[in-house]
Amino acid sequence: MLKSLSSNNRIAFDVVNIVAGLGLLLSPWYLGYANETYAAWNAWIVGAAVALIAVAALSAFHQVEEWANAALGLWAVIAPWVLGFSAVTAAMWAHVIAGLVVAVLAAVSLWFTTNRPFSTA
Repeated sequence: MLKSLSSNNRIAFDVVNIVAGLGLLLSPWYLGYANETYAAWNAWIVGAAVALIAVAALSAFHQVEEWANAALGLWAVIAPWVLGFSAVTAAMWAHVIAGLVVAVLAAVSLWFTTNRPFSTA
């Protein structure tokens, strides 16, 4: 049996991605790591990009937006170690949590929009 993602679910996913992107964008200020250059700039850029892509997905859904958010989400998860700010606990967790939320929602959206079955058995 093939499953598909309804437009209401897709809208909910996009709204959650907007919230996650804005959360990451604002996290340097409310978590107090705005002085950590790499962590703050990465949060501002990735958070803004995720939120803007999710807003664009609300107006017209295309798979490229989900692929972009999946890539940004995965980057947010590994960025603390790649950019060397994993010792800044607040920044690391903000990136990992927001990145996982965005990447998982993008993957689920991609999975269901291609009408792949749950199982082949």
